[in-house]
Amino acid sequence: MISQLFLQHYWWIIVSILASLLVFLMFVQGGQSLLFTLPRNNIQKTMIVNTLGRKWEFTFTTLVTFGGAFFASFPLFYSTSFGGAYWVWIAILFSFTIQAIAYEFRSKPNNVLGRKTFDMFLFLNGSLGPFLIGVAVATFFTGAMFKLNIMNQVRWATPWYGLEALLNIRNLTLGFAVLFLARINGLLYIINTIDDDELAERSAKALIRNSIPFLIFFLFFVISLIFSSGFAADPITGGITVEKFKYIHNFIQMPFVMVLFLAGVVAVLFGIGITVFSKSHSGIWFTGSGTILAVFSLFIIAGFNGTSFYPSLADLQSSLTITNASSSQFTLKTMMYVSFIIPLVLAYIWYAWKSINNSKITEEEMNSEEHKY
Repeated sequence: MISQLFLQHYWWIIVSILASLLVFLMFVQGGQSLLFTLPRNNIQKTMIVNTLGRKWEFTFTTLVTFGGAFFASFPLFYSTSFGGAYWVWIAILFSFTIQAIAYEFRSKPNNVLGRKTFDMFLFLNGSLGPFLIGVAVATFFTGAMFKLNIMNQVRWATPWYGLEALLNIRNLTLGFAVLFLARINGLLYIINTIDDDELAERSAKALIRNSIPFLIFFLFFVISLIFSSGFAADPITGGITVEKFKYIHNFIQMPFVMVLFLAGVVAVLFGIGITVFSKSHSGIWFTGSGTILAVFSLFIIAGFNGTSFYPSLADLQSSLTITNASSSQFTLKTMMYVSFIIPLVLAYIWYAWKSINNSKITEEEMNSEEHKY
């Protein structure tokens, strides 16, 4: 007999994997945010847009899958966050909507808005998307201003409906950390997939400029997380209490997760290092793997070990945990069987990825290619 507690933990792991893949795949957004500063001419900009454009659907699909998995497995979080902090989520969805429009119409003949308009759409998605997602995820640790009544109907305690998260320095630091991480991964992906020595050199220089603020914001968030209080859930009563140093306790009590997190941080730094100092074109694989491990670990300590993954600052006992926010045992069990096809989906994604990236993008290809973004 599969217990509901096992299923709740199983689905939090699935959600955490999808979240970590999403943050890695936002190298597309990171590359888009560099469109007006990185390329020196139009052909370099076209190469950047096309190498990113061949992957933007992976990011968009993962975002939708992440949202769907969260909705199906933890519907109370979905209804609370999307029903209360909706201005943040509307802004995120709007930025991804204009991205899809830009890739579809940027190079269409008789483009009445002009290519620069769609380049601006890509820039806005590349800048706002990662930043706002980082801010939203930070509220898993810092909390949000909501109350739930006995029928689990949400009432937001401020008239800003989620935008007040932008007033919290810890939320902002994670938002900027995710943005600069996306830019770093975007630069490394450009170096890996475009055959242009000048662009590769400019990308390596930009990598240094973006790595410094990333480290500052990331270290600020991690240090504040280690020394901050967390929200613990009683395993018997379900009551929520504030616990000092909760997240460092989670790392210590789940040492394997701490090892994964540290390995992820080292991999990110290693990928940056071999690119800057050894002129390697393979840095994306190290930073990408490190991104996945680090984000996965943060999600695990946010939800496991009796921790509230969506604390309420307005009413402590309204805080959400993986036990009180999950679907029924039947739903979780049925979805678990469906999730067994995920390895096949990942295998197809890998095959498609390799097929698309068989050869690097060149200036000659852009001049002769009929279909360009």
